[in-house]
Amino acid sequence: MEKCEGIVIRQTSYRESDKIVRMYTREFGKIGVVARGAKKTKSRLAAVTQLFTNGYFTFFGGNGLGTLQQGEVIENFSSIQQDIFMTAYATYVCELLDKATEERQPNPYLYELTFQILRDIDEGYDPQILTQIYEMKMLPVLGLYPTMDKCAICGETTGHFDFSTRSNGIICHRCFDRDRYRMHLPENVVKLLRLFFIFQLDRLGNIDVKPETKEWLQKAIDTYYDEYSGLYLKSRKFLRDMDKWENMLKKESDD
Repeated sequence: MEKCEGIVIRQTSYRESDKIVRMYTREFGKIGVVARGAKKTKSRLAAVTQLFTNGYFTFFGGNGLGTLQQGEVIENFSSIQQDIFMTAYATYVCELLDKATEERQPNPYLYELTFQILRDIDEGYDPQILTQIYEMKMLPVLGLYPTMDKCAICGETTGHFDFSTRSNGIICHRCFDRDRYRMHLPENVVKLLRLFFIFQLDRLGNIDVKPETKEWLQKAIDTYYDEYSGLYLKSRKFLRDMDKWENMLKKESDD
C-alpha cells in the first residue's frame, strides 16, 4: 500500500466502469493506477479522479499499473473546470508534463511548479503567460539547456540580444553577423524569455503583457520546441488554433 499527494494529469476509460488515471505525484513522480468503478456517478473515486484534481491518494503499487483504493480531494480547480480557455491551457500543461517525464522519477520541484501553474490559472492570472513560463521551465526536464544568461557565442553579458535556435540561446549584437538565422525580437521579449527561464515562480506578480508581446514570446518558444524537443502535442495544436480564434474575435469586437 502506497500513499501520495498528486495531480491527475490524464484519464482514460477502461472497461465499462473503470478508469486508468495518470497522476504526477510529489513522492513518486508520474504513476498510473486503475480506478475501479470511477466512471459511476456515485463512486467514491469519481470526484478525486477528475482531470486536474489535486488530492491525497492511496493505492496498491506494482511493476505495472497500481490499483487506486481511495482518494481525498485537496483542490479541484473549479474555475479551470468551468472555463474552456483555462481548460485548454491546463490540458496542455498536463500533456507536456506527461510527455516530458518518465515513470516513477520523483521531482518535488516539478510537482510544486505544476501545482503553482494550475493554481494561478485557476485564480485568474493570465493563462497564456503562465503556460509560456511553464514551457521555458520544462526545457531542462527535456534535457534542453539554452544559454539565457549570456551570449551563446562569445559569452558577453551586456548589449543588445536576439534569440537563436541555431546557437541554442541568446546572442549579443557583436555576434549578429555570425548567425543570420537568429530571431530578431523586441528587447522586452528577449528579457521576458530570460526571466521566464531563470526566475522563481513564487516571485510572480500579476504580469501585464501586451498581446503582440505574447505573440512574439510564443513564436520564439514554439520555434525552439519544434527544433529541439521532438514532441508533438495535440493539446498544443488545439491551443494555438484557439488563440487565433480568440484574437480574431477580439479584433472584430474592437472594430
